[in-house]
Amino acid sequence: MSDTGSTLPRRQLGRYLIDWRTRAGMSQQRAAELLEIGSSSLQRLERGLNGRVQVREIQAACDLYGISDAEAEIVIALARQANVKTWWYKAADRVPIHFDGYIKLEAAAVELRTYQPELIPGLLQTPDYIRGLFCASPEDDAAECDRWVQIKEQRQNNVTRRHRPTDLFAVVSEAALRRVSGSPQVMAAQLRHLADMSTRPNIALRVLPFSAGFPRGVSSGPFMILTFGSTATGAPIEPTVVYVEGSTIDMYLEESIDVQRYHDLYTAIEHAALDSVASRDLIRKIAREHMA
Repeated sequence: MSDTGSTLPRRQLGRYLIDWRTRAGMSQQRAAELLEIGSSSLQRLERGLNGRVQVREIQAACDLYGISDAEAEIVIALARQANVKTWWYKAADRVPIHFDGYIKLEAAAVELRTYQPELIPGLLQTPDYIRGLFCASPEDDAAECDRWVQIKEQRQNNVTRRHRPTDLFAVVSEAALRRVSGSPQVMAAQLRHLADMSTRPNIALRVLPFSAGFPRGVSSGPFMILTFGSTATGAPIEPTVVYVEGSTIDMYLEESIDVQRYHDLYTAIEHAALDSVASRDLIRKIAREHMA
């Protein structure tokens, strides 16, 4: 990677600009005319190819496309992060929920590799399991909870659609299978769903049992490795990204040394996990235990 920093904020910014321009019903040429910039300049901006992003141009685009002030603030923050080497979000920045920067990134990927030590992977969660996570108390906003369910279901379409679904490789800790969200009945249904999903040709699911200990001698938190495919010449369409979810900060890593470390960690965890058949058997066994 060059010293100019991460290209990810610029690529994410471009995705949002394309989305909002399309919603506004404008062609790229017409939008460029109204923004008083060249069509090629707007094209480069939307593809994340600009070495420098002019904040005033982004503000003008927000005004032109009718983007709300709250969302415009986040978009402009993306523009200002164009030259950082590690892209990150503070937890307080993750509003509104439909603006989560990870969602578009995940949708653009052709392959996902994830390790989940505590939770069922989001792409494989049932609605009741999701409600158990986000609506644990009567004070929780039911409408907000329903939006979380809707967003998760939209994300899940990436791996369930018939045409070119995203490939998902997941290792789940045994702890995630035993920790209850909602109720034992909800967990039993969730695990049956998990086992069924693992039979899909584009989904490879394995369980890291308690007996496997700690691969490579470390206890890792959740992470996702996102790959975006290759061109006809074999070059990556976009650099691989590692998404590391935290309680206060989410990290997006692109440096080759960081990506390789997480690839190595995932490989070690995968090697320590049960094979796919044994994993499915354990999932179904624990599902029955939840109902006992």
